[in-house]
Amino acid sequence: MGTTHYHAESERGDSVEDPSEDALFMLIDDLNSSDNTFVVVQPDEDDPAWFASVAVLDEGGYEVVRRDSIRGDHEVDTKADIDRIASDLTIWMAARTSPGGLPRATENFWNTPQAPV
Repeated sequence: MGTTHYHAESERGDSVEDPSEDALFMLIDDLNSSDNTFVVVQPDEDDPAWFASVAVLDEGGYEVVRRDSIRGDHEVDTKADIDRIASDLTIWMAARTSPGGLPRATENFWNTPQAPV
């Protein structure tokens, strides 16, 4: 078994190590407006550089927050489709946990020196 990179935990205390897209879907699907209102996903570190959370909104749907202090990102979205939320979070987390991750921005993409052909 590999090293755990991150974990997801709901307000109720349900926890999943290195959650798959399906596991995220189930955690989000179990949320309610009384005693299990949010799920937080973050690295297993003392001072995590990033986190994502999904919270139930009173008016319906979910608030999705993604914050990455290394890249200076802070996004807040409102979504209703749990499938889409789980998929988007899985992709977003993979960019933070894979070696090298994804580049912060592509503004210098066209100015990047190319290897000789």
